[in-house]
Amino acid sequence: MTKTIARIALLLSAVAGGGTVHAQTRSFPVAPAPVLEDRFPVVPVAFPGGVKAYRDIVYQTLPGYRPQIVDVYVPATPGPHPLVLYIHGGGWMAGHTRHSGALADFPAVLASFAAEGFTVASLEYRLSGEAKFPAQLQDANAAIRFLRAHAGDYGIDPARVGVWGGSAGGHITAMTALTCRDTNLDPAAGTDGCVQAAVTWYGAFDFTSLANNNDGNAAGRRLLGCEAACPEDRLRAASPVTYIDPKDPPFLLIHGEEDKTVPIAQSRLAEAALRRAGVPVETIYIPGVDHSFIGATPDATREATLKATNATFDFFHKVLGVPRK
Repeated sequence: MTKTIARIALLLSAVAGGGTVHAQTRSFPVAPAPVLEDRFPVVPVAFPGGVKAYRDIVYQTLPGYRPQIVDVYVPATPGPHPLVLYIHGGGWMAGHTRHSGALADFPAVLASFAAEGFTVASLEYRLSGEAKFPAQLQDANAAIRFLRAHAGDYGIDPARVGVWGGSAGGHITAMTALTCRDTNLDPAAGTDGCVQAAVTWYGAFDFTSLANNNDGNAAGRRLLGCEAACPEDRLRAASPVTYIDPKDPPFLLIHGEEDKTVPIAQSRLAEAALRRAGVPVETIYIPGVDHSFIGATPDATREATLKATNATFDFFHKVLGVPRK
């Protein structure tokens, strides 16, 4: 006890009198101004076929919002490769960039797609609880703008870009493909490049008719910021069919005939409008399956999901000019 008291007294004396105890000197790099960039090391994840995937790449940082990210899957071959941006569903209020319907391991699906000769990006966008429409369209545009600007980093051919999404993501996909350079919806889009192909799975195209759903399209009202029924002009502004014209890129529409969340009439209406405008459009309507291609049995779900996924890959091969191996 006496030794302990003596040791404490010695330390206190040293501190008070400038004795033998010294603070450790530490040195770190210091910039001349605040550094806001994320400097956490970006380490790619290896997938089969030599694909490298980069997680949580920040494509945009807006005041008042979290940094917005994409995952990017890059083929082993030097490229440049067409870019395909995937946009997830979830009623504009849920979901994330690493899921799609009943596909059990969606990152592996995207990596497999990349191995066929595409740079594939999967988008996180602001949900309806964070920002109202057209913020989601603006985010998709910003991600494509970022990826085109960093084409050399990810082996991208900026002249060949496709978009693909399901449900709410199908709606954002269609808006992205159909509103190129529309500065009323996206003030930053005036000099953007357009996309060259679009695929929607059970996408929403006409908010006016969706307002007649049993729930009055409650998810859509939340997206548009309407407490009750939305006015017609707001419904039209958020509806992809409003913007269809002959300059639009080729579309593939895939929808289950028994869809109770987004009625198949949405894709049929879009098909008719695209054909009237002279836009190339292909459709696959799958009997006996509901939203997310869910069938009456696991086998039916699997068959529908694989049919849609294979058709999607084949469509992008054809339209974006990537020979099949």
